[in-house]
Amino acid sequence: MLRTLGACRSILCVRRQTGRLRAMAAQSNNVGSSPVASSSDRSVTAGIIIIGDEILKGYTHDTNSFFMCKKLRSLGVKVAKISVVPDEVDAIATEISSFSRKFTHVLTSGGIGPTHDDVTFEAVAQAFGEKVFPHPEMVGLVEKFFAKTDAACPEMKLARIPASSLLNYGVDQKTGLAFKYPLISVRNVYIFPGVPSLMERALEGLGHLFRNEQARFYSREIYVDSEETRIAPILDRAHGRFRRQMSLGSYPDWVSNYFRVKLTLDSESESRLEEAYAFLMENLPEGAVVPFVTDPVSRAAKDVYALAKSGSPLGQKVAAAVQTIEEALDRYPLSKLCIGFNGGKDCTALLHLFHAAVQRRYPERTEKLQALNIRTVSPFPEMEQFIGVTAKRYNLRICEVHGNIKQALADLKLQHPELEAVLMGTRRTDPYSCTLTPFHMTDPDWPPYMRVNPLLDWTYRDIWNFLRTLYVPYCILYDKGYTSLGSMNNTQKNPALRYTDARGRECYRPAYKLENEEDERTSRL
Repeated sequence: MLRTLGACRSILCVRRQTGRLRAMAAQSNNVGSSPVASSSDRSVTAGIIIIGDEILKGYTHDTNSFFMCKKLRSLGVKVAKISVVPDEVDAIATEISSFSRKFTHVLTSGGIGPTHDDVTFEAVAQAFGEKVFPHPEMVGLVEKFFAKTDAACPEMKLARIPASSLLNYGVDQKTGLAFKYPLISVRNVYIFPGVPSLMERALEGLGHLFRNEQARFYSREIYVDSEETRIAPILDRAHGRFRRQMSLGSYPDWVSNYFRVKLTLDSESESRLEEAYAFLMENLPEGAVVPFVTDPVSRAAKDVYALAKSGSPLGQKVAAAVQTIEEALDRYPLSKLCIGFNGGKDCTALLHLFHAAVQRRYPERTEKLQALNIRTVSPFPEMEQFIGVTAKRYNLRICEVHGNIKQALADLKLQHPELEAVLMGTRRTDPYSCTLTPFHMTDPDWPPYMRVNPLLDWTYRDIWNFLRTLYVPYCILYDKGYTSLGSMNNTQKNPALRYTDARGRECYRPAYKLENEEDERTSRL
């Protein structure tokens, strides 16, 4: 299903129709009771209608409502409701009719195109008791972009819009040029395309249509390393005290390595927001609030190199590792270099270091980093999920191979003969690694690769201090009592981390709290 003009690469100064169409739109906009905010009313609201069977059937992941909510909020507009409806004229028309009476603005997404299931224009017309007709300016655009003049051709369906439509032309925020194709609106309903890139570009270019200068939203976030039940009484007190002027949200997180609950504070009063923030910081349990870094990957180069220059014991280890990685980048272009990544703590630390060095050397780079994953038999599902998420987070292209490391490297050579060096997260305490050097060629009977080992002199404690100092995400299994991860067949929780809680339940501390580093591999069977 085509959701918008394929050849015009966008939508979007507002230029109005002239003559009869201008008068018709003005008359139509005066009919009914669309709740447009007055100058004395700071509250401007929006309702979002996502249109498409593919969303309801789970074929397509909706990202448009997320972007719309975030953008509208930045414009001073409060999104009050989101609805998802099928590609049915009656269903869409009913929702539009309801939304247009309740909210200042209504934004639809999807259902614009030349096919049978592109029915948004018809539905909007029905919602306001109108008909669709070939708009002369839209007909001209279809003829221009598609070189079609036949009124019955599929492309001409894009020119048939509700009678009172306005044509809104926006400006590309990157180039400053006016868009060649308009966004159609009827009264307070704005009809956006369903293709995310086109919708985002359109909304960015037409933000002035929605901007509310009377309101500004302020927000704060607090990350708490404590169970939600423990802090619930404090949140109740804060809600009771500040609820008239502030919204307080509490969101548990079961997969974060650094916090258990994320608190959000939102208000149109900056002073009231700060008062509530101070109240929570004063009353939350001592030590529960953590200074979380939400995106350590984008700032990796800055943080890693600052740590390397700090002169601390960990900083010295980081400086030496970075020096080895930079030497590898001097010797090999990225096309001939890959990093071994199986999701473990050591290679996660190495990946962050490697990413930081590449980010600093090639700040405009967009191509993916190459990674090698030697897949184990019966891997942990949590590890598989972490590898997938990490590949997206660091923009990796992962080559997956099977077998022992020798066989895996042979397979890698067959699949990617251009590769010459592999960065490995090996430490001297690992089996058969005490004689390795930072640059160590594989043995003669092995596939020929330069093994680059930046972490040889790091300890177990160094790895954890590095990861947690920079808030680098790692596999959640390490927070559940595992210290060294293999497969589900040969790995158990480390007995050295076991304890009994106040209720008599057997529990395990996280891996970074292991006291004796020599116990690291006692979790392996």
